[in-house]
Amino acid sequence: MKPTDASDPRVADCPADDAELESGEVDPADAEQRHLLVYAAGHGQRLDKLLALAAAEFSRNHLQGLVEAGHVRVDGQPCTHNARKLRAGQSVDVTLVPTAESQAFRPQPMALDIVFEDEQLLVVDKPAGLVVHPAAGHWSGTLLNGLLAHHPGAARLPRAGIVHRLDKDTSGLMVVGKTLEAVTALVRDIAARVVQRQYLAIAWGEVTASQQRIDAPIGRDPAQRTRMAIVPGGKPAQTDVERVAVQGGFSALRCRLHTGRTHQIRVHLASRRHPLVADTLYGGRPALGLQRQALHATRLAFDHPLTRAPLAFERAPPPDFAAAWAAVVPA
Repeated sequence: MKPTDASDPRVADCPADDAELESGEVDPADAEQRHLLVYAAGHGQRLDKLLALAAAEFSRNHLQGLVEAGHVRVDGQPCTHNARKLRAGQSVDVTLVPTAESQAFRPQPMALDIVFEDEQLLVVDKPAGLVVHPAAGHWSGTLLNGLLAHHPGAARLPRAGIVHRLDKDTSGLMVVGKTLEAVTALVRDIAARVVQRQYLAIAWGEVTASQQRIDAPIGRDPAQRTRMAIVPGGKPAQTDVERVAVQGGFSALRCRLHTGRTHQIRVHLASRRHPLVADTLYGGRPALGLQRQALHATRLAFDHPLTRAPLAFERAPPPDFAAAWAAVVPA
């Protein structure tokens, strides 16, 4: 954390006391204590503006959040009001808690359902609800954090060896590289479309075609940036869809990806008026006991990145999906 600019006439940085943090605050190893004095030029300034000068390495929004969370004291008394006007001669103590983003690439031990592992790669069965890679709103507790804790070499790899992703609420199989050689080979094979990825899906409506290929380009939805859509000039995307069964206004489907665009199966099926059950982002209402999108990565097949031996893995869906599937597919 860079030091305060002592040349600023409104605030001075003083050595912090070695006082322990109170119960409920962050671990001292993860935060810096900073003690400030308000100069005459800072008289009448808002507290958040003075903090922005004293800790310019943080965004003003983050510093305002620290004030509201009780990490700032003025003359020894807690202050949670960003608009508090300061007086010359007052002291300000702030606990500079790191931003959530700075915690994103830390090891976090977690139970991983590992289907296969050797020195070069591992195959994991990701549960629904687990975010694969840190992003806004999910800076910790991700699969990446778990991989960093699982094996030391992950810290030396791009994205900890993650070469493809599943959406947060999609369950199923993923392959992860454990060495740079394996990551490079897996990325190459995915780009060459020789890695086979098959999914089970449950969609609204009765799909009439027993087999079909949906070939439609996908890009960011210009009307809603959190969604993807079929758009002219989007990236090529192909999905093979096989109808397994129809029952009660639902279709059980087996899907195979030829490309791996964001939300690809979800977007392609929604474009055919068959959104996934419980995929509310794309118009699929919850049903059949499912509260998350009805999508499970059930089969993964590829050549070992170093030996080139063929590998294939299958995983049955978790109980929530399995119960919904059984309601559509005759026993």
